[in-house]
Amino acid sequence: QPATRSDITAVSELLHEDFEEIGRSGQYYDKRQTLAALKMETSQTVIFAEGFKLATIAEGTVLLTYRSFHRGAEGDVSRCTWLLSSKEGGRHWQMRFHQGTPTDD
Repeated sequence: QPATRSDITAVSELLHEDFEEIGRSGQYYDKRQTLAALKMETSQTVIFAEGFKLATIAEGTVLLTYRSFHRGAEGDVSRCTWLLSSKEGGRHWQMRFHQGTPTDD
């Protein structure tokens, strides 16, 4: 949400050091690039999410899939997949991978 996305310290804690993203455009981003882009955001767009599915893929690692979307001028809808892995010691979860390329469904 806008308050979280604008808190770069909080986002940095949520993203794994080796975080990778394939953005809506299909472009690749790493953690540093993602944080830099968030610092430049001026929009307060609210992102909606639904259809959460969680699958354990290894001990301490889960794959969370869901649909996320925001309504732009054209009513665009995008889909996202997240891989969350536990930080050392399992104290909290961090996002390791995000894919935000649009899908047809």
